Amino acid sequence: MKKGCPYGTHRVLEPKGVLPQPAEKIDNTMEIYDNEILLDVQTLNIDSASFTQIEKQAGGDLEEIKKIMHHLVDTQGKHKNPVTGSGGMLIGTVKEIGPALEGKTDLKVGDKVATLVSLSLTPLVIEEILEIRPEIDQVDIKGQAILFESGIYAVLPNDMPENLALSVLDVAGAPAQAAKLVKPGDTVVVVGGGGKSGLLCLYEAKKRAGVTGQVICIGGSEKSLQRAIDLDLADDYFVGDATDAVAIYNKVAELTDGKLADLVINCVNIPNTEMASILACKDDGTVYFFSMATSFTKAALGAEGVGKDVNMIIGNGYTKGHAAIALEVLRESPGLRELFTKMYA
Repeated sequence: MKKGCPYGTHRVLEPKGVLPQPAEKIDNTMEIYDNEILLDVQTLNIDSASFTQIEKQAGGDLEEIKKIMHHLVDTQGKHKNPVTGSGGMLIGTVKEIGPALEGKTDLKVGDKVATLVSLSLTPLVIEEILEIRPEIDQVDIKGQAILFESGIYAVLPNDMPENLALSVLDVAGAPAQAAKLVKPGDTVVVVGGGGKSGLLCLYEAKKRAGVTGQVICIGGSEKSLQRAIDLDLADDYFVGDATDAVAIYNKVAELTDGKLADLVINCVNIPNTEMASILACKDDGTVYFFSMATSFTKAALGAEGVGKDVNMIIGNGYTKGHAAIALEVLRESPGLRELFTKMYA
């Protein structure tokens, strides 16, 4: 059996010398190297920004979405959206474990896991697309995938449905980062607060900021905003166009008596929302761009252009304990669990 690199560089075909995520093409043959795990794939949870773009490109036609997804995997060996650069994650059952991983993993053949690394770096074969659920960005397939030695995962919990766990684990980095960043008494703005990651972030922000803090939820529509209102996840709520930076700034300034936010969390799945997040943040505050539709260039040069001295964090989907933190939110909040069950499970 061939020996592999822990980071999967042995799978990179084009260009040589890069890691699997930025690679243009990777080897998706399903014969494993000595340090890989082979998975039978059940469901892909496509990154929200990616699925939104694909759905728009396909004009909402499900057969066209299937063609686009097949093309991405057939040409790249992985599901990486060339427009957003993002992927998603998957649920699969362990079929084979490389011998070099003996004693290094607690997995065994037959375990059902959610991968916590992006599909944009995961070798994948789609034999057949069985069902597309566009309202929740999930796609059931018949296929296989490879998890590298460095790849992180979560064994699916037995106290909630698989699709429910998958929907939460897909955005686990967001509430976990919120838990780490929010301090008692902080003013926190969540842009896209009515969406999946936004709702989880609101819960953690309200919990961590406490009674002396202020949590502001910005929703893209009345419908999404109402979800947060019904669950009492914030102190203030309003519908706003996150691409209208000045309008968002004016409203946040009004709600905070001109002080603005200590922390802004961007969970929006469309482009051109960087400046709304930056303007809503006070000098020396922090903006956490969880959205994969974020442009580093627009954020960096835009902040410079308006003279904003803010700390900007790229939305790393991983932080220590993120899977446990995200799943615990559903255990702590019956209201969120009920909503997520209705929407995703």
